[in-house]
Amino acid sequence: MIEHFPFYITLILVIILLIMLAHRIKVAYPVLLVGAGLLISFIPGIPAMRINPSLIFIIFLPPLLYEAAWAISWKELWRWRRIIGSFAFVVVFLTALSVAFVANTYIPGFSLALGFLLGGIVSPPDAVSAGAILKFVKVPKRMSSILEGESLLNDASALIIFRFAMLAIATGQFIWYEAALSFGWMLLGGVGIGLIVGWIFMNIHKRLPTDANMDIILTFVTPYVMYMTAEEVHSSGVLAVVSGGLLLSHRRHHFLKASSRLRGVNVWESIVFVLNGIVFLLIGLDLPEITAGLKQEGISFSAAVGYGLLITVVLIVMRFIAAFGAVIVTMIARNFITVADPTYPGLRVPLLLGWTGMRGVVSLAAALSIPVLLDGEPFPQRNLILFITFIVILTTLLLQGLTLPSLIKSIPLPAFDDYLSEEDAEYVIRKGLAKCALEHLNTRYSEQRGHHIFLQQLADKWEEKSREDTDPALPDESRDIYLDILNQQRQWLLDKNQEAEHVDEDIIRKFLHQIDIEEEKLKFI
Repeated sequence: MIEHFPFYITLILVIILLIMLAHRIKVAYPVLLVGAGLLISFIPGIPAMRINPSLIFIIFLPPLLYEAAWAISWKELWRWRRIIGSFAFVVVFLTALSVAFVANTYIPGFSLALGFLLGGIVSPPDAVSAGAILKFVKVPKRMSSILEGESLLNDASALIIFRFAMLAIATGQFIWYEAALSFGWMLLGGVGIGLIVGWIFMNIHKRLPTDANMDIILTFVTPYVMYMTAEEVHSSGVLAVVSGGLLLSHRRHHFLKASSRLRGVNVWESIVFVLNGIVFLLIGLDLPEITAGLKQEGISFSAAVGYGLLITVVLIVMRFIAAFGAVIVTMIARNFITVADPTYPGLRVPLLLGWTGMRGVVSLAAALSIPVLLDGEPFPQRNLILFITFIVILTTLLLQGLTLPSLIKSIPLPAFDDYLSEEDAEYVIRKGLAKCALEHLNTRYSEQRGHHIFLQQLADKWEEKSREDTDPALPDESRDIYLDILNQQRQWLLDKNQEAEHVDEDIIRKFLHQIDIEEEKLKFI
């Protein structure tokens, strides 16, 4: 491995250059990375990138899932919980079931267990691909919230299916009541372990004298501890990371210092950037080796491509059925229960949701994690499963990934009134923050206000909302008062986020970030 180290460094530089190119030509970067990996693999003398299958999940999944849990809004996840839950669990299961029956019927040598294994691998859409595409086009907030929430939870449900299928293949039997008990433990145990480990780390951050560097390192350790602890007791490591990540994300302003939050965001973005790039590049780099394995098993290249396209069609059709079915179910359910969105969204929204089923990181990680040997014998159909997964990822990225921006631009979406516009939301928040700060200053520090020029200047700024910020040298008392006011504003924002359903949490987070920056600036005044 050491002798190939320059090659790995070169790959990281290639990833950066390709993502820069993708941003320049406004194409989702996973598309370019997959194609580049395929081209690089044909260069003579290129070393093969092999990772132990048992380490794939441990290396890539915990940090990627943890970062996704931190990025998502709990408020939006709860608001759209019904449609997110249906897509993340019901739709994933039905998709895996459809893939299993189609594979068992049309692909020689595929048992139902192998079909379910393949279904668990390819059923979850990829959040990274969809997010990369949505950066170039504007969609209603509800759609991006649903896609983010679905992608976070469908990974867990798909990998549970994958795990049960692996168990059935290894043991040669499937006992439904044992599977039901095991499923319950995986679900409840995974969530419970994630919350317990998250609570422990939250108190470590809060009660021990950590600095920003220590906090950032602890945030990297946390998802791995969650994942490995849950897997050690045979529950779901994925659900542990997701549930623990959601807990810590929701409580981040109660146990992490401003400096840790500011620096941690930058570090995490860089790490996840590299991990995602490596995974998508791996998809292309692995194809020649997978193709060679197909030849050894006597499967023609054209037949394998046909199987991959067949499974891709099944996935696309099932997602369209799910998208339009969700609308129908919502229209029926609104007559009996209160739903998040009682209005009829028309055909355009489910059409776009149905076309956002690109596959990527999780599917590849699951496929690569299949062991090479099973009880000393080659794992049945492993190379074909890997090749079908590659075809599914490549086809959905190229077909749906390249056409989705044009589809969004060509189909006018309804003008939903779920959220205030960004301008209106920022106006409401700025006005509320100024009022909160003034009330706190006048209530608790009315005497000090007249004695400190800096505090008077802040009061004037908040009252007039037009002066430039000033950064004069601060006496210690003024600094402490200003810090207290910033904490009060931070709490006001957190309360506002809970109370104001129509204010986008991303805007709230932007203002919280600004307050963290303002607090960090106090160290240099």
